[in-house]
Amino acid sequence: MSSHAVKQSPNLLIRVIWFLLLGWWLSGIWTVIAWVLCISIIGLPLGIIMLNALPQVTTLRSRDLVTVLDARGVITVVDTDQYPLLIRAVYFVFVGWWFSAIWLSVAWLLGSTVVLLPVSFWMINRAPAALLLTRN
Repeated sequence: MSSHAVKQSPNLLIRVIWFLLLGWWLSGIWTVIAWVLCISIIGLPLGIIMLNALPQVTTLRSRDLVTVLDARGVITVVDTDQYPLLIRAVYFVFVGWWFSAIWLSVAWLLGSTVVLLPVSFWMINRAPAALLLTRN
């Protein structure tokens, strides 16, 4: 059985142009809307989808899909185990909602610098974890 990550992102030059023209400011608006949806509870599912799409909105980077090829030649996508829902709900109520606002604000501010851009991308990729302890 073999396993590997599949990426389907555009080439680097297109991603850089996207970030410089649209991604840096669009990601700020996207982040605020996603966070407000998340703390509204009713909008939580859509907010989580938006946070998971944040790397793509920022730099057109698609999510890595981990696939497994079994002995029969069947390819399946592997899901990451998550913390129990009760733990994630308690975390969200007491920590996640306010911590994610700080986390996303810092990530966006770091993204406005050239030197700290890699740190910003790292933080953006972990935004769902800051909100709901979601594992990627």
